[in-house]
Amino acid sequence: MKTFPKPLTAGEERKYLERCREGDEEARAVLIERNLRLVAHVIKKYQYTDYETEDLLSIGTIGLIKAVNTFRADRGSRLATYAAKCVENEILMMFRAGKKYAKDVSLYDPVGVDKDGETVNLIDVIEADTKEALESVILDQDVAALYEAYDTCLRDTEKRVLRERYGLFGEQEHTQREIACEMGISRSYVSRIEKKALEKLRAEFARRDL
Repeated sequence: MKTFPKPLTAGEERKYLERCREGDEEARAVLIERNLRLVAHVIKKYQYTDYETEDLLSIGTIGLIKAVNTFRADRGSRLATYAAKCVENEILMMFRAGKKYAKDVSLYDPVGVDKDGETVNLIDVIEADTKEALESVILDQDVAALYEAYDTCLRDTEKRVLRERYGLFGEQEHTQREIACEMGISRSYVSRIEKKALEKLRAEFARRDL
């Protein structure tokens, strides 16, 4: 899947956990990144399910983040033991719900800051085996965001024009003139509807910082 950073030693883990409890976001990011190998290990048992490896890795990493956020060393267990349960629970919750929650997890969600104070996003610590695989995950999320904006931001007429113009939802692509003839309106009116709908989608993407 990828070459993950080496796990922390017990001493390193104690040091970063202490810093994390004190609110050190860089330490939190290190704890997440250095335990990604654990996520990859846990998801191996689910690799033959209906879920893509990238989906499992994404949702498993969310379980890891929750583990880092809630772990208490005074309970006598290692972070890895606790995190493995959290990762598996997160995946099982997804299975029980019967939907791919991983598609709703943004790769741009912040998980901490680096030593220079720059925000570290989930995408920075999840490195796919190839550039194409990572781009595939990003594309899936962008498409999901597009369809969500389509559903919530557009009027029915705008949805119809974009659906037929760009072949969304399995539709065949049509020219503006073809859509105009089908709807009984002018081609220039179809063009205005299309332009306005695209502006709405751009505005929504800008609002979400996509």
